[in-house]
Amino acid sequence: MCQALLSTHDFMTVETMNLDMNLGLGLANLGGGPNVYDVIIIGGGPAGASAAIYTARADLRTLVIDKGMTAGALGITSKISNYPGVPGPVSGVELVEIMRQQAKSFGAEFLTDKVVGLDIASDPKMVMAGTNSFQAKAIILATGSMGRTSSVPGEVELLGRGVSYCATCDGAFFRDKPVAVIGNNDEAIEEALFLTKFASQVYLVVPTPALKAQESLAAEITHHEKVTLMLGTRLKRIEGAGQVTGVRVHPRGGEESVLPVDGAFVYLQGGQPITDYLMGQLKTSAEGCLVVDAEMQTAVPGVFAVGDLLCSHIKQAVIAAADGVIAAVAVDKFVHNRKQVQIDWN
Repeated sequence: MCQALLSTHDFMTVETMNLDMNLGLGLANLGGGPNVYDVIIIGGGPAGASAAIYTARADLRTLVIDKGMTAGALGITSKISNYPGVPGPVSGVELVEIMRQQAKSFGAEFLTDKVVGLDIASDPKMVMAGTNSFQAKAIILATGSMGRTSSVPGEVELLGRGVSYCATCDGAFFRDKPVAVIGNNDEAIEEALFLTKFASQVYLVVPTPALKAQESLAAEITHHEKVTLMLGTRLKRIEGAGQVTGVRVHPRGGEESVLPVDGAFVYLQGGQPITDYLMGQLKTSAEGCLVVDAEMQTAVPGVFAVGDLLCSHIKQAVIAAADGVIAAVAVDKFVHNRKQVQIDWN
């Protein structure tokens, strides 16, 4: 699998070599290829979507890479009544979709994928996703704080030996083998559906009594012939000695059992800022948050961070959206090498 075949450093080295070759073919000028953007926004929640509205309206070629509508804190919120200008109650998914449609109306592109690595020292900067690599002059990090602070027994020990966090990266290694996907949001379901192309059987282990995902995705996964849906079931342990051989699960009101699988794809959520894809390239605070200046720029020029990646404000959608706007205005200044921000564009 990706982790077993290539270390993070090696993966970045290979991608950087590919970037160097591409630049040698004349892609150094942004706009020279389909995967080249002025700004790439990682995360499509209120912070990322709001940033996209402003960057796209500023005629900056904008790509938003997001794991799914219900992958973030707002997406799993069932009722919102206090977002300014949007009479409630509305669901988090509905509110995010309104923002995304507005960004799309100005030309922003949205891609459902998972970012697995960055090279923020290169020029242009490099974003590596599960299905492709992209280049940009500037990057806005808006991945939120749904990251986990702890793992289940066996998860760390078997990472790269059957444990994975990216089906699009590793799915092909499980051709004709049974796998388990653990999670309950859009990301988990989309990854489970992707795995049906390769795996002989997919067990979708859902900790909650119901799926927290878009209705269309929930309906598709429920009726897929290769998928066994296990609602209200907790992952207790990932079994194996050197390689995954099964996952121990505990259904509500039932007895623990072991599902015999060769792969375990984990998409559980927590409350930690999601920064793993940065691979240590940006310093974090003691709480795991990113540090930015007044324009939301990190210590690396052209790299901005917004929303719940910061520990300096109240966690509310409207505040995350405001962060996104501040960063977007600063990105416009950075890309055009201006000394002052341009408040609005006509």
